[in-house]
Amino acid sequence: MPATPTFRTTTRHMLKESKTYASQTLMGGLSGFESPIGLDRRDRLSALKSGDIGFVHSWDINTSVDGPGTRMTVFMSGCPLRCQYCQNPDTWKMRDGKPVYLDAMIKKVDRYKDLFKATHGGITFSGGESMMQPAFVSRVFHAAKEMGVHTCLDTSGFLNTNYTDEMLEDIDLCLLDVKSGDEETYHKVTGGTLQPTIDFGQRLAKAGKKIWVRFVLVPGLTDSEENVENVAKICESFGDAVEHIDVLGFHQLGRPKWHELRIPYPLENQKGPNAATRERVANQFKDHGFTVY
Repeated sequence: MPATPTFRTTTRHMLKESKTYASQTLMGGLSGFESPIGLDRRDRLSALKSGDIGFVHSWDINTSVDGPGTRMTVFMSGCPLRCQYCQNPDTWKMRDGKPVYLDAMIKKVDRYKDLFKATHGGITFSGGESMMQPAFVSRVFHAAKEMGVHTCLDTSGFLNTNYTDEMLEDIDLCLLDVKSGDEETYHKVTGGTLQPTIDFGQRLAKAGKKIWVRFVLVPGLTDSEENVENVAKICESFGDAVEHIDVLGFHQLGRPKWHELRIPYPLENQKGPNAATRERVANQFKDHGFTVY
């Protein structure tokens, strides 16, 4: 177990006496994590680079779509993209997260390892964009693998080069968001570029990792036949690594967060896809030989 680093401005008694720490030990949010409250900027940057701390928005134990079995899903803070349909705009800025000790995160995984093994579950890092904090995430994954716990990375792949080949070794499954099949649409949706996602998927495939592709279907934005065909061709370039494709219909569950943060919401009046569109898109992927959920 890695030793907890010593920082100039934080001591253990400061953590346990602080109101912030107390609020983090309630169920939900950052329950049970020791957070290095009081770090100065230089300490935080150094610890972030080494992976001794990570900036975390929240975590949860669930049995949803974040990988197989019962999972501990950790939502990291910070994201370089600005997707029009983002459900978690409150995770965009890393500074809005809480710094969490590496060993506190590892202890949390250890606490639930028997549950994970019994349900064939594990730990999933999501976000935000978890690849913004590669040292922290990869060190937790390495510790999890040593415990025999399944690991899953939920990512857009946009920060492909942040992950080394060595880091890839500790990933069992990647939930890869392929947000569009062409550069123009991808930039319109996210503000970023598509190629890094393709590169990362191909690296995962070469490394023998499994991929669940996620594609968000937004009428008038990502639903054109041409765009879907291009996404399918990208997925084909990942070969047998792709276990299935999740076609996720757009919804408005994230809209209240945009309003609360006073961020102009570009899809304010957007409707979700109808049954016919969902069926057509699913059949397009099936025609390429993919299993679709």
